[in-house]
Amino acid sequence: MLFVIGGNGSHAGANAIHEECRKRKLKVSVVAVPKTIDNDILFMDKTFGFDTAVEEAQRAINSAYIEARSAYHGVGLVKLMGRSTGFIAMHASLSSGQIDVCLIPEVSFTLDGEHGVLSHLEHLLETKGFCVVCVAEGAGQDLLQKSNATDASGNVILSDFGVHMQQKIKKHFKDIGVLADVKYIDPTYMVRACRANASDAILCTVLGQNAVHGAFAGFSGITSGICNTHYAFLPITEVITTPKHVNPNSRMWHRCLTSTGQPDFH
Repeated sequence: MLFVIGGNGSHAGANAIHEECRKRKLKVSVVAVPKTIDNDILFMDKTFGFDTAVEEAQRAINSAYIEARSAYHGVGLVKLMGRSTGFIAMHASLSSGQIDVCLIPEVSFTLDGEHGVLSHLEHLLETKGFCVVCVAEGAGQDLLQKSNATDASGNVILSDFGVHMQQKIKKHFKDIGVLADVKYIDPTYMVRACRANASDAILCTVLGQNAVHGAFAGFSGITSGICNTHYAFLPITEVITTPKHVNPNSRMWHRCLTSTGQPDFH
């Protein structure tokens, strides 16, 4: 029995091992357990690590809120993990209730111009006196120069949108002669390198136990997940067809927009 724990890449690896074992007619059961803070595995309600990451991300947002509110024309800017999906940024923004602008990879936006993000930040400083912005690391990549370089896993190395955003905000307010005190917080691996919270610990325990039950039942090439509130076995081939993304037309994203009060930046 082989248990593979991880995200989409690990699941693809598990499927390759499963297929090779079938070709060789080996008595090997390959079962995966979904673990990724990005929550981007298809058909899964939630993956192990996501709840903990969101909870930890809230601490960074709270720090940015305190810093921004304590300064004259303070702008708190938080960059959270999320290369291609904005689930952490969306859920952390919604749960904190302190975010004025949330930017994610799935939703395009403009920074400059009358309807851009920077113009909205001007309005917030005028009316509130401070603001807090949350960005996912993969947001706004179309606004940055692409390097086409890849890491050891073959993933495209993203340009740092958080630093770009920080510089754009500073330059914009300097150009219009308005003081803006930008506080940039990048918690990076702090959101994932921490002990699992109670919710995640229970989820992981149940998924692990179910994976073992599946292997003992003779299944292979499956993953143990929670789908539509039910614990279930799903074929790995189905869940790795494409990553799960935030649906810009979903109720959850609209709840986030209602919470932040941000306009459509186009």
